[in-house]
Amino acid sequence: MSLEEVRNKMKNCPINYAMSKIGGKWKPIILHRIQAGINRFGIMQKAIPAISKQMLTAQLRELEEDGFIERKIFAEIPPRVEYSITKSGKTIFPLLESMREWGEKQMKKK
Repeated sequence: MSLEEVRNKMKNCPINYAMSKIGGKWKPIILHRIQAGINRFGIMQKAIPAISKQMLTAQLRELEEDGFIERKIFAEIPPRVEYSITKSGKTIFPLLESMREWGEKQMKKK
C-alpha cells in the first residue's frame, strides 16, 4: 500500500472523524458534566479545575459549532448562559458510557 493510499484511508477513517469531533482531553469530560447538570460556565470551570478559562471557552465553542451542545443566553443582569446537550449530542453518550465502563475496569486492575 502506498503512502498516498494510507493517507486517503486515514482521511476517510470514521475513528479519525469521531476523534476530531469529540476527542481530546476535555470534550468528553465537558459533555459528561453538562449531562450531569453542570451547565453554567463558572460551575463547569470549578467542576474541571485543571482546565483553563480559554480552553473551556474554546472547547465549548467547538462542541456548539459541531452541534453537540447548545447555548442559551438569558436576558438577565448579569447575563446568564446555560449549556445543554442537543439531540445529536445525546448520540455520543453510549460511547462515553463504554469509556466509563472500560475506565472503571482498568482502575480496578491497578
